[in-house]
Amino acid sequence: MGVSNKYIRFDWAMKRLLRHKANFAVLEGLMTTLLGEQITIVKLLEIESNQESEFDKYNRVDLLAEDSRRRLILFEIQNNNEYAYFQRMLFGTSKLVTEYINRGEGYEKVRKVYSINIVYFALGSGSDYVYHGKTEFRGLHNNELLNLTPFQKQAFQVDTFSQLYPEYIILRVNDFDKWSVVPLDQWIYFLNTGEIPDEANAPGLPEARERLKLDRLNKAELDAYYRHLDNVVILRDNINTERAEGRAEGRQEGIVEGKRATARNLKHLGLSIELIAQATGLSTQELEGI
Repeated sequence: MGVSNKYIRFDWAMKRLLRHKANFAVLEGLMTTLLGEQITIVKLLEIESNQESEFDKYNRVDLLAEDSRRRLILFEIQNNNEYAYFQRMLFGTSKLVTEYINRGEGYEKVRKVYSINIVYFALGSGSDYVYHGKTEFRGLHNNELLNLTPFQKQAFQVDTFSQLYPEYIILRVNDFDKWSVVPLDQWIYFLNTGEIPDEANAPGLPEARERLKLDRLNKAELDAYYRHLDNVVILRDNINTERAEGRAEGRQEGIVEGKRATARNLKHLGLSIELIAQATGLSTQELEGI
């Protein structure tokens, strides 16, 4: 692939390029693909930054948009592992709900929030690469879904409770590298690999192919971009190191627990502490506590 066919990583594009109205079509395409309806972004909104260090700026990206129906769309990209990321998603949407309602307004003015989370690590435990979370109310006795009244549907212009509450979409893109004709899969492929094949036709990707070319950057932008890539590589290495250390620690704990189980069985058979210590390699102090 030549330089002219290389594309800017999506997280860096969100920092520098996709914040300009001329490039909204790329983000609109991603949203349209995710939600199955045409999305038009009217403007980007200010969002408080949680970035506490220079290193953190390469770790996460936040971008807040408002669509033509005044719904709030929060994009977050996270490069590094964060065990409390689910709580951070909740905090982010809750903060938006309270920030974007004026004092004295009725609750019917609460804005709909979409939280789009692109994560480059294994968030949670699951085998899929796209997850959608929304709120439902079900009966404890009959599992019946609680519905809005006809008046509420007309007043709020929605059909279900879930359309009133924040919705969460998680894209776990790190291990997805299979090209597909499915629009969402095309987007996940691009988010992971940074490649946009000629046959890519998902909403937003033709625009990304034109506007996110690497050779469109000037020298200063290119230098900043490569620094960003270097930091992303460091973050990825940290994640892989944590995984390897975790697996090694888990194996070691498994070996020790196996020795303890053997020691317990030998104690039940009446063997002396000294013999059990010789057989398992555990100390006499450990054996006395088993």
